[in-house]
Amino acid sequence: MPLIAAWLDDALYFLSGEGTRKGRNLAHEARCVVATGSTTLPSLDLIIEGRAERITDQETLRRGVEAYGTKLEWPLELSDGGVTGPNAPTAGPPPYAMFRLVPSRIFGLPGMLGMEQFEPGDLPRPTRWDRG
Repeated sequence: MPLIAAWLDDALYFLSGEGTRKGRNLAHEARCVVATGSTTLPSLDLIIEGRAERITDQETLRRGVEAYGTKLEWPLELSDGGVTGPNAPTAGPPPYAMFRLVPSRIFGLPGMLGMEQFEPGDLPRPTRWDRG
């Protein structure tokens, strides 16, 4: 399922409706993999492996909500320890649980966006980063 995510504090933050399949799966098993792409040229596709931890700390939730508002223009609010705001089809209906995915491993692959604008030697090479 697609995610609306923001990078903050060296981790990927994302939301899920508490009753959605994604939310229930993560409540049962924190290990997960997320794939995304960069639109900065030359583009890079990323596969992020790690554990998605639900955020309950109010200060961290506040910073996450602010990041969504400024980076993604999604006006979210804190409400009774949860996150509310306009419905997003990929996140399900509010209230939302906010998760922080701290990467244990990231794979970077050359993206398709803008490939034709670069010489083959200037494109990113497949790379793997492991958290030490």
